[in-house]
Amino acid sequence: MKSWIQNYLKEQARVAAALPIEEIQTWVELLQSARENGAQVFACGNGGSASNCSHFAVDLGKGASGMIAGAAPHPKETKKRFRVLSLNDNVAWMTALGNDVSYDDVYVEQLKNYGMTGDILIAVSVSGNSPNVVRAVEWANSKGIVTLGLVGNKKESKLRQLSKRSITVESGHYGQVEDAQMHVLHLLCYAFIEGQAK
Repeated sequence: MKSWIQNYLKEQARVAAALPIEEIQTWVELLQSARENGAQVFACGNGGSASNCSHFAVDLGKGASGMIAGAAPHPKETKKRFRVLSLNDNVAWMTALGNDVSYDDVYVEQLKNYGMTGDILIAVSVSGNSPNVVRAVEWANSKGIVTLGLVGNKKESKLRQLSKRSITVESGHYGQVEDAQMHVLHLLCYAFIEGQAK
């Protein structure tokens, strides 16, 4: 067991070290521009990737918008807040769409209500082939929404091919990819929380 844990952590460190720093910086700059222009930031995924999107939305919407812990009742705020929404967090809407339309449409149908040219969609998937995420990216591309794909290392990845920009986690191990996804998403948020991005 000890050896397995050591090997897992060693491989996780390798995966994290291989993340593309320049591309992550570009994503931070895109988020900075979105906030300045009042654009909406969306995120969506399935399973562990959905949980990562939920976590990201909290950190970007609260922490990166200047809501500092322990500062109640009047927390410090940045001049502009992020407009961020995790599309996998509206359970009633998702189940209604899944039941009445198709599970493949649970994200794209929400985007049709909210998405506008200049917005950002961060699509997160280990396989890169989740039909509901892929469909959302296809629609977003057709409407001038900036699509950012965060995927695992799979040769055939529709999401990587469709996204305007993408980051590939160099692993096919679901747990390690999901861990590295959160590394990326945390970096996007903490660049603002820790003042590296203004």
